[in-house]
Amino acid sequence: MAESLSSILIIYLICVAFLGISATAARNGLKKPFSYFALDATTSGKDDASSFSGSNFTYVCDPSRYAALGLDMANFVFCDKSLPYDVRARDLVNHMTLQEKVQQLGHGAYGVPRLGLPKYNWWSEALHGVSSVGPGTFFDEVVPAATSFPTVILTTASFNESLWKTIGQDVEGTENYPNPDSRPLKVSSCCKHFTAYDVDNWNNIIRETFDARVTEQDMVETFNRPFEMCIKEGDVSSIMCSYNRVNGIPACADPKLLNQTIRGEWNLHGYIVSDCDSIQVMVERHKFLGDTKEDAVARTLKAGLDLDCGKYYTQNTESSVKQGKQFQSLGIKDVCSEQHIELAAQAAREGIVLLKNKDDTLPLKSDTIKTLAVVGPHANATNAMIGNYAGIPCRYISPIDGFSTYAKVSHAIGCDVACKDDNSVLPAVEVAQEADATIIVAGIDLSVEAESNDREDLLLPGYQTELINNVANAAKGPGILVIMSAGGIDITFAKNNDNIKAILWAGYPGEEGGRAIADVVFGKYNPGGRLPLTWHEADYVNQLPMTSLQLRPNDELRYPGRTYKFFNGSTVYPFGYGLSYTNFTYKLTSPRKSVDIKLNKFQHCYNLNYKEDTSTPPCPSVRTNHLSCKEIFQFDVEVKNVGSRDGSEVMIVYSKPPEGIVGANIKQVIGFKRLFVNAKSSQKVSFEFNICKSLQIIDYNAYSVLPSGGHTIMNGDDVISFPIQISFS
Repeated sequence: MAESLSSILIIYLICVAFLGISATAARNGLKKPFSYFALDATTSGKDDASSFSGSNFTYVCDPSRYAALGLDMANFVFCDKSLPYDVRARDLVNHMTLQEKVQQLGHGAYGVPRLGLPKYNWWSEALHGVSSVGPGTFFDEVVPAATSFPTVILTTASFNESLWKTIGQDVEGTENYPNPDSRPLKVSSCCKHFTAYDVDNWNNIIRETFDARVTEQDMVETFNRPFEMCIKEGDVSSIMCSYNRVNGIPACADPKLLNQTIRGEWNLHGYIVSDCDSIQVMVERHKFLGDTKEDAVARTLKAGLDLDCGKYYTQNTESSVKQGKQFQSLGIKDVCSEQHIELAAQAAREGIVLLKNKDDTLPLKSDTIKTLAVVGPHANATNAMIGNYAGIPCRYISPIDGFSTYAKVSHAIGCDVACKDDNSVLPAVEVAQEADATIIVAGIDLSVEAESNDREDLLLPGYQTELINNVANAAKGPGILVIMSAGGIDITFAKNNDNIKAILWAGYPGEEGGRAIADVVFGKYNPGGRLPLTWHEADYVNQLPMTSLQLRPNDELRYPGRTYKFFNGSTVYPFGYGLSYTNFTYKLTSPRKSVDIKLNKFQHCYNLNYKEDTSTPPCPSVRTNHLSCKEIFQFDVEVKNVGSRDGSEVMIVYSKPPEGIVGANIKQVIGFKRLFVNAKSSQKVSFEFNICKSLQIIDYNAYSVLPSGGHTIMNGDDVISFPIQISFS
């Protein structure tokens, strides 16, 4: 196991060598923490690691630094910049004793003073902007704040890949680096939590003891698919395993998940890290196989877990073994620049979804709307707009702030999020009776949905429904409802209330959320977001336990399907739904409608289960790993904006498998594009898809197969569609 420790440290140190600016600092009991850890420097370093403040790198291989430490840098090959990083990292590890190796495996890496290696705390977070969560991150006079973008659920709703890239860009020009093992990293991107991590705290069932029972079919098709894409298409440098067990085995101790899948099948170029204290949870909460601390450390290391966010590795690995590119420092001028603040506002605008717009009430016209009533629990939201895993934002623009730039605002909260009584509803009704238009900003917050706090229902808390109806029914002008939430809410009452003229979903829109909402309401921005998840009716949560992770309907237990792929019942708003202030038409051109794949003697037909009233094709399917999978199909769509306003259109493309296959998905997203089209203008957009990747289904045995027969390609809710026939010969 000592050899595996060396390999783990080499991987880790190669990554750390490239981590220039990650807004992290390790306090480590020192009066002044040091911030950044890089092997090489282009400027001189300080004379002692403990004197570094948050404004400096810790440049390991700086001659003056080694001289100040009484060491000769020439003695250490790992400081030779002419050598590749993997050679240097291996040399550094080879200098270490077992104890020194072990002490670098936790989030509080202790360093090796005799080698000039400083301490480093790498536990930092940046989910939608640099977060203050974690002991390795802090804000000070040099970097007092960070741009707080919308939470990722709203950014997802923009369906705009270029926006996502702009928000998350690390190092420009390195997207297709020749050697992925030596690509420069400014931050280390991490996809989490792997895998089947769908319960936090629901009906007293908690993630630290939850055993997710998942079929191999659902694992391959749904739960593991995003992580596979993270690695193969996103080229992330890290995967984090989750607290829960998956089919009886803790995720961080399962060699099939870690070594065989993440490293073997998906070829991760980076490291695997635990969720914080996952190994401790495995011993103390799961009590997995009665493992001792040393047993658990050995088991997770052998399974492929490289680093422990926690102390189990640093405190117990030694005894377990015995038993068996840099970047200049950044400041407020960089992170809170006008460019970044505007990007945060644009991200919020692009994600906002228009759910209802009766009689084309929106956008409001500023020349006729002179007074506004802005009411509801989130009317003056600041902190609630940020969501969780957030740091100190550069500033807050609340809804009241945003709307105040368009009209004179009167405010009455009406009730808070919990809304336990209706005592404050009347003042909100009274300001609505006097205003030209009323904006009701309602929804939920982290007291209702958060890590370790699963929701128990899909309704607005307390008296919020009463508040919304009373205000809308009494309002002199049009009533507009804005919902802040991450998950869906059953707002059927508002959808059906004719006095609520329009509904917007704004997610948790980040620091500029109030400005973005007001810009949409008054037409400065034409909304184009689409719901990234299904909004179910309230009774859905009573139809199945949240601990059931089966995606397909279970007729015997009367469980409905999960997600748009398998749920075919009524919804409040479906996945992908969203309106605009303009209208678009589509013209389909040049689709490929058939593909005949010639099979060789090593490629064989594979049986599928069909419904009784469906005839079975001669060759039902072929496993995709037996095919070359080079065939593609493509088509063009001309999108015309026939309305009077410029606007964005999101085109979501789905594939629908041949009819009659038992257990097949209803449809699945295979691609999307967001395009901006001027009023009375048109644009042509081209799509190209790989046959195997886009038309595959996962059968009951968890094999990826390409079915023969008539598939259907649809744009949106079948706005345009065409068949594509797959045959084998």
